[in-house]
Amino acid sequence: MQKIFYLFVFLFGAQLATAQQKLTPVDASSKVQFTIKNFAINTNGQLSGLKGQIIYDRNNPAYSSFDISADVTTINTNNAKRDNHLKAEDFFDVARYPVIRIIGKAVAAAANAYVLQGSLTIKNVTKAIEIPFTVTPQGKGFLFNGEFRINRLDYTVGKESATMADELTISLKVLAE
Repeated sequence: MQKIFYLFVFLFGAQLATAQQKLTPVDASSKVQFTIKNFAINTNGQLSGLKGQIIYDRNNPAYSSFDISADVTTINTNNAKRDNHLKAEDFFDVARYPVIRIIGKAVAAAANAYVLQGSLTIKNVTKAIEIPFTVTPQGKGFLFNGEFRINRLDYTVGKESATMADELTISLKVLAE
């Protein structure tokens, strides 16, 4: 009887250990995009250079965690002059702050999705955020899709402007394996 008990504990423990997966973002298959109004027109851009780690537990998402960064020097709005201006000191100051980082420590279930509660750091300014997201199995890993809004002035990105909106939308499509 004791052997059966130990076998049960071993099998149950092995199942719990495999439920939590350590994943790495696949930069080439992921997208970090943003949209902001500039002169009343939607201006889009993207970042690449994703790095970090996602610990995802599909059986109990509350035990998941996220630590992901994007390389701000890769900013691309399809306008080299604008990209260089965004990299300058008055916007992202990429010489001093080359990465944007999201750290998520809590995941809560929502209607057909989840909500990541964590922090976003831009230019050494860290603010609490919530990111609604979905998870879809894909290949050897998972595709995490989320979207959230921030105020760029909260992170000292640029100054008040009559032509540029303060709020922007960030869309994440992160493939992690």
